[in-house]
Amino acid sequence: MRIFRYGLLTIGFLGIASLLGFAFLCFKIDYYGRRDLAQQADAIVVLGAAVLPDGQPGPDLMVRTQHAVSLYRAGLAPRLICAGGVKHDPTSAAAVCRSVAASLDVAGEAIFLADGSSNTEEDAHRVAMVMGQHGWRTAIVVSHPLHVYRAKLFLEQEGLTVHTSPTTTDVDRIDLPWRSYYIIREAVGILWPYLEEAGFPPDWTATLQKWVYAGP
Repeated sequence: MRIFRYGLLTIGFLGIASLLGFAFLCFKIDYYGRRDLAQQADAIVVLGAAVLPDGQPGPDLMVRTQHAVSLYRAGLAPRLICAGGVKHDPTSAAAVCRSVAASLDVAGEAIFLADGSSNTEEDAHRVAMVMGQHGWRTAIVVSHPLHVYRAKLFLEQEGLTVHTSPTTTDVDRIDLPWRSYYIIREAVGILWPYLEEAGFPPDWTATLQKWVYAGP
């Protein structure tokens, strides 16, 4: 009976600790989304977002690219790295980002592509490959305010020093129920690769991945 009671206490303790850890992760996602921490770096990384069927940038990709260009014009980094999408596809997020940046008078030689990726973890790997080829080590990552913390973690796992710069710090404009939903989804997006490594069934982690990368 005593062993059973200790077992229940242990399970309860682990459950509470897990909930507290998850809550802290959600706090960090919200915290970084509210602050522009951009500082001098080797490159500004624009993470991919949706491209419209006609090949034009979706609203999120447009805002990300415009924000990155504003950081470039402010002299915080001498180049942009556009990430995301099928390699060599002219309608990939990376290629469309490059086109938008070029139309905003960013010199072609200052724009690099890190395409050949379909999610944030792969984006980070492709970006790190491009930066490693040129000996660059520091980056400003630009993305949606509730996405920059996950992007930062994945880029740091690639050995880079990362500063975050969300497209807007006014996350309170997002209704609280939706904001809570997005934050929880981002937290799951941070955790699911670790669940894969821990040996959780692939069907479970695949379902989580689909949910994380689903639209609103």
